[in-house]
Amino acid sequence: MDPVVGIVLLLILLAGFVVLVRSVRTVRQGNVAVVTAFGKYRRVLAPGLNFLVPVIESVTQTVSVQNRSVELAFQAITSDQANVYFKALLLFSVLDQREETIKAVAFKFIDESSFTQTLVRTVEGAVRSYVATRKQADILALRGEIVAAVKGHLDASLSSWGYHLQDMQMNDVVFDQPVMESMARVVASQNLLAAAENEGRALLVTKTRQAEAEGNAIRISAEADRTAQKLRGEGIALFREEAARGISVAAREMESAGLSSSLILFQMWTESIKHMAEKGHGNVIFLDGSAEGYERTLKEMTALQMNTAFNTRKA
Repeated sequence: MDPVVGIVLLLILLAGFVVLVRSVRTVRQGNVAVVTAFGKYRRVLAPGLNFLVPVIESVTQTVSVQNRSVELAFQAITSDQANVYFKALLLFSVLDQREETIKAVAFKFIDESSFTQTLVRTVEGAVRSYVATRKQADILALRGEIVAAVKGHLDASLSSWGYHLQDMQMNDVVFDQPVMESMARVVASQNLLAAAENEGRALLVTKTRQAEAEGNAIRISAEADRTAQKLRGEGIALFREEAARGISVAAREMESAGLSSSLILFQMWTESIKHMAEKGHGNVIFLDGSAEGYERTLKEMTALQMNTAFNTRKA
């Protein structure tokens, strides 16, 4: 074989091998490749082994369809002019793997950094617009509402760019130091007020229970005194009834024995004088020992006896 022909064949084989190698393209899992022909979009390569038309087709960029995250920090001002500092995490991804979506992702922005910058600024603007309508006292309780407002504002824009906002987390919400200190004082004062109210209610309950207990004790004591007085009165009445019955029986026995019943009264009178003398503890008792005084005492005792006998017969 002519050496020149051999060299030509070798060059042709080498060129064919180079073209074959350049026409083979491998796309990693979780990515798709955008193919252009002479600078114009042509098709999308799926993950795996793909073949390109030599010289005509070329891969201009690879688009990741996996979830991506961006962390951002920014400042907003509330309606009452308080500075709020946010730290947020954005989780987003390509909307789907349809051809139109991939074309939007590939050609809407000049590069990845431009898209990221636009996304961050859009989120900041949405948060600032929402926070500007709220007061500082409401911000800490509105994290969920802020995220919902931002997602509602971004959904249309991100869809036109070929992306979808998966999640947004407000990891940190901080105010200026003077504001934080004043909020801490407000919380402390509210806690003190709640504690004072609770102590007041507890004291009221305690005093009420004490008053009820004292009232119940007084009522029980009064009932006990009333019962004791009633029993004491019944005892005295029974004693008097028995004493009267005993005197009546003794008087009848003395009359049947031919003695005057006034002797019983005289004996009772002397026993009473004796009892007073024994239990008087040194007190002086003056008695009229004259005949007139004795006669007057005897008449009084006789009249008492007659009155008792009359009442007994009447009963």
